[in-house]
Amino acid sequence: MTETLAAFHRGLAETGYTEGQNVAVEYRCALGAYDQLPTLAADLVRRPVTVIAATRGSGPARAAKAATSTIPIVFQSGSDPVRDDLVASLNQPGGNVTGASRLSNDLIPKRLRLIAELIPNTKAIALLANPAGPQFESQVGEMQGPTQALGLKLNVVKASNESELDAVFAAIAPSGASALMIANDQLFIGRRERIVALALRYGVPTSFAERESVVAGGLMSYAASFSDSFRQVGTLVGRILKGANPKDLPVQQPIKFELVINLKTAKALGITVPMTLQASADEVVE
Repeated sequence: MTETLAAFHRGLAETGYTEGQNVAVEYRCALGAYDQLPTLAADLVRRPVTVIAATRGSGPARAAKAATSTIPIVFQSGSDPVRDDLVASLNQPGGNVTGASRLSNDLIPKRLRLIAELIPNTKAIALLANPAGPQFESQVGEMQGPTQALGLKLNVVKASNESELDAVFAAIAPSGASALMIANDQLFIGRRERIVALALRYGVPTSFAERESVVAGGLMSYAASFSDSFRQVGTLVGRILKGANPKDLPVQQPIKFELVINLKTAKALGITVPMTLQASADEVVE
């Protein structure tokens, strides 16, 4: 069982539910293939299920919302659910949708400042984004203001499948970018080991939107806890199973953000992490 799935089950357990004892769980996964989401959502609606937990981005939640206006939906996303038209407001979602947001896109300015502090004399930053993903336009747009504010050039590099990643990493250094920001997208989360390996091969410092990629060998991350977000989803699902209406359940938000730095990767890239930055990190991987 993955860490995030285990966290979801912890949330269920907090509300008195255990899979195989008093609740059954149907699993569906698109593995980053966004075009498959409507079919998967429609299949769950036909069964029908009591609640749909649509996790790992706004794409699954949008597909579920398009498939049903009556079955409760609990999303897990890194973006703004109001802007994504999932809920009317964070405190009063309305409709049949509520969930948990990690607010990953809101942390872009902080992630930029941290990577710029770690890489002296940075002139340009690259952003790896998925043009097939539902958040592509907003992710690129939200990078532009902060990079300009820091006096940096933004180079957007794109990959919509794993086969495109090699060419992307080979082009980063020649483009003049000193570091790479990885957008919060299921394609990249699911290929974190591949991305980490390519970053080390091409000597590219990377900033991620989740701790797990840094533990796997990425350079650094600044984000809310993925596991806690899935635990929040589990508790919301449990509350709905007990009779709560999603329109009355406020969207859960993170209360703690963590800076994680991988010193082993920094050494491999020839980067000296300032002691001030190490001291401010919530976790240092050695």
